[in-house]
Amino acid sequence: MTAGRIARVVDAPLSVAEHEDAVADKAAGAVVSFCGVVRDHDGGRSVTELEYVGHPTAGQVIREIADEFAAREGLHAVAVSHRVGLLGIGDVALACAVSASHRGTAFAACAELVDVVKERLPIWKRQVFTDGEEEWVACP
Repeated sequence: MTAGRIARVVDAPLSVAEHEDAVADKAAGAVVSFCGVVRDHDGGRSVTELEYVGHPTAGQVIREIADEFAAREGLHAVAVSHRVGLLGIGDVALACAVSASHRGTAFAACAELVDVVKERLPIWKRQVFTDGEEEWVACP
C-alpha cells in the first residue's frame, strides 16, 4: 500500500479533501477526485434517505481495488472510501481521488475507479421514498 493512501468502508462522514490530501505527490501534475452524493430523487421519485449495507468482505474488496489501481503505470496514488449506514440527502456516499503525472491519466483512472467500485464492491442500497415506500438496489 502506498503511504498515506486510503482504502476503506466506514460508517462515518467522508471528506473528499482528505482523499485529495492522501494522494498528494510532488511528482503528480494532476489530482482528480470524485464525490458521490446522496440526491433527493431517483427514477422520478422523491428520496428522503438511503441506507448502505456492506458485506463483511467489503473492506477487503475495496483495498484490493485500490491496490490494483495503485499498481498501474502512470498513477502515483489512489484513495477511495465508501460509506455504510443511514445517509441523508447531501451526504457523501463515495469519495475517491487519484494522482498522476498527467491529467488525462488521472481523469480516466478516477472515472474507471468509480465504475469498478460500483461494479465489484459488495454494498447494497436501500432507498426510502417520500411516500413511505422503500426499495433495495443492487442486491444479489
